[in-house]
Amino acid sequence: MRDIPLSNIIHIDDPSKYKFHAARWNGGDQPLDVYVRDKGEWFQWNTWRSSKDEFSRQYIFSLIDFYPESDTWLFGGIYRVLHRGDVAHDHSYEIEELPEFSPYVGRLKIKLPKPSRGRAFYLENHLENMMVSEILKQPYSGEQFPGYENINHTFSALSVIFKQSKPDWRAALENIKGVYVITDKSNGKTYVGSAYGDSGVWSRWSCYIGTGHGWNDELTKIIDSEGFEYAENNFTLSLLEHRPMKVDDKFIIERESYWKEVFLSRGAFGYNKN
Repeated sequence: MRDIPLSNIIHIDDPSKYKFHAARWNGGDQPLDVYVRDKGEWFQWNTWRSSKDEFSRQYIFSLIDFYPESDTWLFGGIYRVLHRGDVAHDHSYEIEELPEFSPYVGRLKIKLPKPSRGRAFYLENHLENMMVSEILKQPYSGEQFPGYENINHTFSALSVIFKQSKPDWRAALENIKGVYVITDKSNGKTYVGSAYGDSGVWSRWSCYIGTGHGWNDELTKIIDSEGFEYAENNFTLSLLEHRPMKVDDKFIIERESYWKEVFLSRGAFGYNKN
């Protein structure tokens, strides 16, 4: 099957009037997560002006790094720059979204090899390489539940899912017990925990999303010292195994102890105290 050029769907008369905004991880947030959780915040991503005045043309053509898939972008809108201000004093552009392209925002997925480092590029250098991947029925609202064996997600990505209370994720996690591991990417240390009793994995993980530490002693020390952002920037959560709610709690606790031994999470290699 032949690729469909993006230009067959979105018609740009003069690409030389556009800068391509390649919105990517900024060291703290993934723009895809930002788009899902707050459309206003995503709009602000397109207004940021650095001292380089990167969006120096009349229009901004915005794509969001669709990080679950390689070399894939989500269409984030086209904006007209109304006022660019004074470089010495202003740190934002005044922009407006072009409404004729709004129906494609959050729905149109585009294949394009990631350009070099940076966020602003001349559109004419990339437009012909942009191919249509798919058009979603509804604007993207977060990752679909991938199956219990495939949960290995950043704290930031899960935060979007839990705060939206995505039905597929909630239905899958609120009626199971299980053992999980939290990995600190900054140092490789792990914390092994479990969800049992009447709460289920959804309830237990919701506590982490709300606090950053889930009231675990060692994790609490870190968040109290470094702030909630530490969890957002460094923690990943993975489900090691799951069981139906009818399984005895004692079995889940035994499995938790087993995984602590596997990860050596008690002592120097982890955050478990017992």
